[in-house]
Amino acid sequence: MDIEPADNDDDATAAASSSSNTVPDDVQLPCGDHFHWECLLDSYEYSKCPHCSQPLTSHDANTGQDKIVVDLHNEGGKQEGIDIAPILREESYLRAYPEERKCRAFLEFCREGDHRAVAQVLKSCDEADGHEEEDEDDEMEEDGGMSGTTKTRAEILRYQDPINDMQSGLHAAAAGGHREVAWMLLLLGSTLSEMEFPALVFQEAAALGIMRDEDQTGLVDIRRLKDAHSRTAEDVARETGVVWRGWIGNGRLAMP
Repeated sequence: MDIEPADNDDDATAAASSSSNTVPDDVQLPCGDHFHWECLLDSYEYSKCPHCSQPLTSHDANTGQDKIVVDLHNEGGKQEGIDIAPILREESYLRAYPEERKCRAFLEFCREGDHRAVAQVLKSCDEADGHEEEDEDDEMEEDGGMSGTTKTRAEILRYQDPINDMQSGLHAAAAGGHREVAWMLLLLGSTLSEMEFPALVFQEAAALGIMRDEDQTGLVDIRRLKDAHSRTAEDVARETGVVWRGWIGNGRLAMP
């Protein structure tokens, strides 16, 4: 579906021709055209302007990915030089695969180092009572019936990000130096001996109401997961630095 720069053609022309004319949640693209944020999200094509078809992306040599640098104007004021490419990729993916929202929330919490939020996401997988099933049905109706099946805790623990180098939650924890998240993920998704875990880890898990499933039959140890560069979380930890000393080699992230 093609999108229009604004609800009214005359207004759209004026907005495109004058950078001084803005709309709520206005995005000024590199070509000079203006779009509502939601209208931009509705576009199927992000590499070109939906209005004038000029290219929007530029290459970021540091990350190796394309970026889209824009000026944003909303209630918080104007922000210049913002790269919205990661947000557009994320939103586009979630619109195509709404059933993965919980998985992606889990990954984001792993990246932020919020182990309590990680626990809540995983715990919610075990609380599919009748009330929650009704809520999921409502969400499916809002999504046009595209929400799909609910992910299990085991699936979320082993989820790998298809738009960010197949990074797992443990990869994210290692990359960010988040030991509390790493401890929790290892407790729940690995076969690491429980003798390796400090008592505080068990106490925190118990307080959060989440513990390792006794039956791990057929489940991949999360330490074996590899990203798009064939790196395990141990490899990522090795690259990160001294904060992971004692966790690599024959340490906690290594497979026996």
